Amino acid sequence: MSDNLKKGLEGVLVAESDLSVIDGDAGKLVYRGYTIEELANGASYEEVLYLLWYGHLPDQSELDDFASEMASERAVDDAVLATVRELAEADENPMAALRTAVSMLSGFDPAPEDADPTDEAVNLATGRRITAKLPTIIAAFARIRDGADPVDPREDLGHAENFLYMLNGEVPDDVLADVFDQALVLHADHGLNASTFSSMVTASTLSDLHSAVTSAIGTLKGPLHGGANQDVMEMLKEVDDAAMDPLDWVKDALDGGRRVSGFGHRVYSVKDPRAKILGERSKELGEAAGSLKWYEMSTTIERYLMEEKGLAPNVDFYSASTYYQMGIPIDIYTPIFAMSRVGGWVAHVAEYIEDNRLIRPRARYVGPDPDETEFVPLDER
Repeated sequence: MSDNLKKGLEGVLVAESDLSVIDGDAGKLVYRGYTIEELANGASYEEVLYLLWYGHLPDQSELDDFASEMASERAVDDAVLATVRELAEADENPMAALRTAVSMLSGFDPAPEDADPTDEAVNLATGRRITAKLPTIIAAFARIRDGADPVDPREDLGHAENFLYMLNGEVPDDVLADVFDQALVLHADHGLNASTFSSMVTASTLSDLHSAVTSAIGTLKGPLHGGANQDVMEMLKEVDDAAMDPLDWVKDALDGGRRVSGFGHRVYSVKDPRAKILGERSKELGEAAGSLKWYEMSTTIERYLMEEKGLAPNVDFYSASTYYQMGIPIDIYTPIFAMSRVGGWVAHVAEYIEDNRLIRPRARYVGPDPDETEFVPLDER
């Protein structure tokens, strides 16, 4: 490989951004100047959305207005829900169903078809509607698939609280709502990850925001980007079902050439700061339930891989047991990732197209030389 060929665009700078920065060596993540620890412990998901979209943390009046507008836009058109029902009853992959539903939302969006694709106000309003509706779609899909009817959204509940209500049919207690809200904050943005970049590539053509978000969901569906927390939980359940000591299990897995999900990251060389926060919440949920089984299993595996292999856990490793202890179905972990990260997708699209340039990289041609290739007509081949 040539020295100036950057496979996967690794290390290539393609934009300047005010939104988030990652220091992979120090294990730091910052949204618009605030550390992830500050935001996760002191701000709601709605506050973080406002920060990412408008550049500052809202005061109480701004937050009330913003949250109220978001809540009023949670309902999804009956035609979209009918499609979600068809997909759920056909046992479609949850991320594929979400991708289809979001694309369909554009047909019912009130933004004018001739709206300027670089109009920030229009894009943020559209982004707010998409963000408000994703939880409704995901919860409806999960319930229909399980033989239950969808639960209508409530406008008097927060974003995280309302999702758990629509998913389970009852208002969650304060602890569960707070933990889930914190998880959404932790996943809201993460630099130019693959799905964020794909949304920017689509938007750079001056396509619409629904297309950009649909592109991002399709990218997140890939197992090299989203889905690791689902893999982690399935791994933990495998350890539990085998009734093995987790230390023995991970040793056997590595000896057998298996990759342990939830470890390693393209950017972080140390423990993901989001994993530290969710690890604490996983422990709290275990203590509240009277069993630390999942937390202790996770920490045993983490210690071994850190000490013996130098591998640090990423955010997926502890979000798995956190979501599981909240009763969330394993195969909607990645849709929940999308439900949070849509805030970052919208923010990056809005930022990039302020000074837009079509994203159009090049590839080095290494195919046959036309001087050495002879075209043969079809009837002579």
